[in-house]
Amino acid sequence: MKIVHLSDLHLGKRVNGFPMLEDQKHILSQILQHIDEIKPQAIVIAGDVYDKSVPAAEAVELLDEFLCELANRELHVFVVSGNHDSVERLAFASRLIESSGVHIARVYDGRVKPIVLQDENGPVNFYMMPFVKPFVVKERFPEENINTYTDALAVAVKQMDVNEKERNLLVAHQFVTGTKGVAGLLRSDSEDISVGGLDNVDASVFAPFDYVALGHIHGPQNIDGYDHIRYCGSPLKYSFSEVKHEKSLTLVDFGPKGKVNITPIPLTPKHDMREIRGTYEELTDARNYTGTPTEDYLHVTLTDELDVVDALAKLRTIYPNIMILDYDNNRTRSSKVVTGTADMSKSPMEIISEFFKARNNDVEMTDEQRDYIQTLINKIWED
Repeated sequence: MKIVHLSDLHLGKRVNGFPMLEDQKHILSQILQHIDEIKPQAIVIAGDVYDKSVPAAEAVELLDEFLCELANRELHVFVVSGNHDSVERLAFASRLIESSGVHIARVYDGRVKPIVLQDENGPVNFYMMPFVKPFVVKERFPEENINTYTDALAVAVKQMDVNEKERNLLVAHQFVTGTKGVAGLLRSDSEDISVGGLDNVDASVFAPFDYVALGHIHGPQNIDGYDHIRYCGSPLKYSFSEVKHEKSLTLVDFGPKGKVNITPIPLTPKHDMREIRGTYEELTDARNYTGTPTEDYLHVTLTDELDVVDALAKLRTIYPNIMILDYDNNRTRSSKVVTGTADMSKSPMEIISEFFKARNNDVEMTDEQRDYIQTLINKIWED
């Protein structure tokens, strides 16, 4: 049985103020192309379907289109909510649409019953576990000793009464760690993780399952010590801490009991996310950017010692999708702190000139910079 594992779509997300909807449409279309080539029996989507608990209308419409495309292919689709989703909103009308093969996990009530698919090797039991916090499980099982996320998931799994003689798959959205703990994970700053990893779940609680399809961590990876427990990662890069990620979907091939093959299938974004650096002169030299993907989402670091006037607007004539512009030079590395108060008997230009000099290691403004500042001062006074 072939199963495609997806997660962390974050539909409707904005990154550094840039809407990602068109990029998400592009990547979902590409995923559908891969699905047509692979011809799987099932798709699992392991949470963070939306980026917000109250998603924008455009994000809802995009998910609707994607699920309809999957249903039209007569696939079984298993969807759980993540920590970014509202489980109630995501599961709206789930009972009505189950007949189309789309199964959406409802609010956790202590009962997680499998949906069973058959192939030539017998049944495969699909369990769906929405994102839960310990108090949610504690409310259902007050007699259990539940203090941590590991305790909560251990109780939830025990209550599933999994038949370990059969093939079992769990779809979940939790912060799961293996033998090396938090240090064993490839992480990014676009993930919501508690300080110190207090929300982590020990992977050992998932022992009854032949494959655990996880969402939450954006870098594709198996849990250390548990090759059958995997984060497929987000299909797109959602922060510059992910620039080195190789985004993919995960193909899971279930053979007979105990035989599971995992194959990542690379995804190509509409716009990649990259970091570039150099002086303003270097980055605007056509010899350095001609033939490169200048429309990628960029974090640009200028190494000029003096700030370039209106640098962002000028650079965007070449690189239209600059998300972040910053400087790496003696001033920024020294992080010199300016103290004291300004002498208000001085003119605005004198105050700004002194501030500039203090922040730039005693370097004076150029005539061009002074003219630019004076123009701004005149405009402000006129207004």
